[in-house]
Amino acid sequence: MKLLSQQTIINSINKLDLIIKKESVLFFDMDGTLIDTNLANFLAYKKAIQSITKFSLDIVHNPSLRINRSILKTIVPNLKKSEYERIIREKERCYKNFLPETKLIKPIADILFKYSKTNKTVLVTNCRKDRALETLEYHRLTGKFSNFFFRKLNEKGVKVNKFQNALSILGVPPNIVIAFENEEAEITDAKNAGITIINPV
Repeated sequence: MKLLSQQTIINSINKLDLIIKKESVLFFDMDGTLIDTNLANFLAYKKAIQSITKFSLDIVHNPSLRINRSILKTIVPNLKKSEYERIIREKERCYKNFLPETKLIKPIADILFKYSKTNKTVLVTNCRKDRALETLEYHRLTGKFSNFFFRKLNEKGVKVNKFQNALSILGVPPNIVIAFENEEAEITDAKNAGITIINPV
């Protein structure tokens, strides 16, 4: 990963003053965008897997790979559906023990700190509500947001487009939204929702 100099970061943030108007609404993703939660996620999954399966796993943290439900099934294959569900519940339960392993992603956090004073700033995440709020509270960020949108599934159990959902409920047009997002699939969802200003820094 290429590291930006402090001056480059400052210059980029200053350029936002030309992009962000008083009516602009800022959408922030959490995991990997505003807060680096990768290590905490890994450690919580590892502890949950060992707790539920009693396996002694020799897995090493890969910063570029985030464990999710799909990857879980490759790490510990051939478990029953109920066992996977128990691992996920245990992971959510013990995640708070690893909050000290999370850290703010400073350039994006600085944008939130600055513009939350003048603009509507909205958390738009596919993270579950409890974990998102625990993480925000740990970093004292809850009060920086005017609205919160968490993981939502449709009636078929399929994840909805979080950006479209937020736009619809807030009743704001996509052309006044500026989105900060790190995942390619979610960036595509933002574009599909009509948001054109994404990661302007």
